[in-house]
Amino acid sequence: MTAEYHQYILNFKRPGGTSRGVLHTKETYFLKISENNRTGIGECAVFRGLSYDDVPEYEEKLRWLCENINENADFIKKEMLHFPSIWFGYEQAILNLKNGEEIYFPSDFTAGKSYIKINGLIWMGDADFMQEQIEEKLKNGFNCIKLKIGVDWKSEKKILTQLREKFPKNALELRVDANGGFDFEEAKIILQELADLEIHSIEQPIKAGNLDQMEMLCKTTPTPIALDEELIGILDFDAKKELLEKIKPQYIILKPSLIGGFSGSDEWISLAESKQIGWWITSALESNIGLNAIAQYTFSKDPKIPQGLGTGGLFTNNIPAPLLLNGDQLFMRKS
Repeated sequence: MTAEYHQYILNFKRPGGTSRGVLHTKETYFLKISENNRTGIGECAVFRGLSYDDVPEYEEKLRWLCENINENADFIKKEMLHFPSIWFGYEQAILNLKNGEEIYFPSDFTAGKSYIKINGLIWMGDADFMQEQIEEKLKNGFNCIKLKIGVDWKSEKKILTQLREKFPKNALELRVDANGGFDFEEAKIILQELADLEIHSIEQPIKAGNLDQMEMLCKTTPTPIALDEELIGILDFDAKKELLEKIKPQYIILKPSLIGGFSGSDEWISLAESKQIGWWITSALESNIGLNAIAQYTFSKDPKIPQGLGTGGLFTNNIPAPLLLNGDQLFMRKS
């Protein structure tokens, strides 16, 4: 086998607002593995400022992988332990090399016979911008919406209140994602306010790493809490188990690019299910290459609730993909 990689910069159609700042571009890398006139492609979707492997030697490790691509997969995985997004790109490329075309996990989804139900994501911004996004999602048939919060809670709460007054819980599921935007004392109050609005869940109400505080919040919260950034950098299976046993969250959010790809996600899912902790899978601003692979993996896990997958429509220069969106149903176009 031979391998090569190249960098690609994705440009947002409109700046994406989160509690960590506003995003205008997204850096990523494509990994190609070739053998016997076949090529597999994967995406090493490093997320600057968030990924565990956002380090100066990132490209050096990519070069190492390409130079050692014929080593045993277990050896490569060990070498890539601290580079979860590179390992994820490797997993994708190997699966694509095996299955051909744009296939990673052959299924009824890849055959165009079934779909994944997703939530509609509302980016942060002023009230008018957020309201505009919400109206578009509702018009397009979404009945599960996730709002980014944590910048201006007063305005954000007003929008949620207006939504709930118009749409009861059984007509519209509302999720929120704080990206660690609140402190501990704020979070305690906001969790009750969210419960009053019958919010499904809140992702990462406080910054990752405050384990004792997160444990206390999860123990007493009236609104289910989902761990997101808290999972990043937890690489050892026993460490994953210890984290879940300590915090006891209601849900965990799985972003394969950030937590060690498909194999890393499999570990988290097995642990969560053994402890009756819910989960769903979320993309993390990958190009359509990574998004396609994540969608196929997600379908293979037989999800029971709406998933947090993107639609590939955020960027002006995305890679063509076989994914199609019909309302809140994500399909794969038949070959």
